[in-house]
Amino acid sequence: MKEILLRQKQVLFFIIAGGLSAIIEIGSFKIFSTYLPHFFVKETNFYGIHYPLSNIFSTSCGIITNYFLSIWFVFERGKHSKRKEFAYFMVVSFFSTLLSLGFFQIFYSFIFKDNINLFFYTLSPEMISKIAAILLVSILNYSIKKKVIFNG
Repeated sequence: MKEILLRQKQVLFFIIAGGLSAIIEIGSFKIFSTYLPHFFVKETNFYGIHYPLSNIFSTSCGIITNYFLSIWFVFERGKHSKRKEFAYFMVVSFFSTLLSLGFFQIFYSFIFKDNINLFFYTLSPEMISKIAAILLVSILNYSIKKKVIFNG
C-alpha cells in the first residue's frame, strides 16, 4: 500500500514539475518567437522549419528547469553519480527535444491552422503546436527518466 501511495505521489509531483517546466518552456517560446524574428528574419520559416531557434532555446529552458525540479521534488537519486545522472538526463532530453521539434513541425504545418480563442487569451497555431508537442513528449519522458536515469 505504501508503495502505491508513494508512486501516486511521485506521479503527482512529476505532473507538477512538468507543468512548471512547461510554463517556463511555453513562456520562453512566446518571448523567443516574438523577438527572435526581428533579429533572424528566417526564424519564422527556415527552409520549411518553423521557429527553430525559438523551439531550441525554449526547450532548453524547460529541460534545465525540469532537471532541477526532478532531482529536488520528484525522483530519488539513483545508483548513478550526479555527473552521470546529469549526462543521462541531458541525452534523454536531447532526443526528447528532437522528438518535440518533429511533433511541433507536424502540428504547425498540418494540423493547427487557426487560432483558438479562450475568451481571456487567444492561442496562436504556434502556441497550440508547442503545447501539444510538450504533452506528447512528457509521457515518454516520465517513463524513461524513471526507469533509466533515476532507477525507479
